[in-house]
Amino acid sequence: MDTSIITDRFDSVTEDALGWIGDNGQGLFDFVSRLLEGSYDGILGLLQLAPPVVIALIAALLGWRLINLAAGILAGVALLFCATMGLWAETMSTLALVATATILALLVGIPLGILAGFAKSLDRVLEPVLDLIQTMPPYIYLLPAIALLGYGPATALIATFIVAMPPAIRLTSLGIRMTPREFIELGHASGLTSWQMFTKIRLPFAIPSIMAGINQSLMMAFGMVVIAGIVGSGGLGETIYGAVRTLDIATSINAAIAIVILTMVLDRLTQSAAHRVKAGAR
Repeated sequence: MDTSIITDRFDSVTEDALGWIGDNGQGLFDFVSRLLEGSYDGILGLLQLAPPVVIALIAALLGWRLINLAAGILAGVALLFCATMGLWAETMSTLALVATATILALLVGIPLGILAGFAKSLDRVLEPVLDLIQTMPPYIYLLPAIALLGYGPATALIATFIVAMPPAIRLTSLGIRMTPREFIELGHASGLTSWQMFTKIRLPFAIPSIMAGINQSLMMAFGMVVIAGIVGSGGLGETIYGAVRTLDIATSINAAIAIVILTMVLDRLTQSAAHRVKAGAR
């Protein structure tokens, strides 16, 4: 059979299935869209309550406590620089988008990773699925989301959620499987229940790996920021997308600098938190 015929049939079936899902699940997708946008608006509202100086001061204090005084000062000054460029609102919108998507990814990814860490059969099923998610071009996830949810933050959140979830699943599962056998045998010998075995032995050993997964999920979410601007996500991604369309080089560079600043600040803070947790677990 001609391969073009098979391809045409596959494309036709895919489009028909997507159309059927959209027609019959419109109420569900409207509810999901409202839920996602409500979560995003809530986090954004909290971030907008405080002026830039307060947010920068919080970042500086966290940097001081988690890293050192110089890093704290640098983090605070860097965030204030975003406000100086006139991009504070967009920076907070981006932070809200990344935070919402990452929280959703962790709420799903960590429990699923724990299950995969205990069940090898589930882990074998998840591995190729996660490989597929991580090797597909990220913008691919925007297309079905646009068809089902339309343009806006909800579509950006779904796509970012999909991209940010695999590291949380993989590293959580790895952390659960890394528990030294002698400690498991000690737990059995001590008569611990399954829940006690999990909370007192497996979870403490897994926490450093889980923290690394949180950091990687956060970074993957930031990688979707510019791409998500295509669907009207707001924030720095949409600013860059609009600047590219109008060839406004200065604005695109400023927005790119703001994204780099925000990414680096959060990356260093979460990495330092992970190192502290790892050191405390020893």
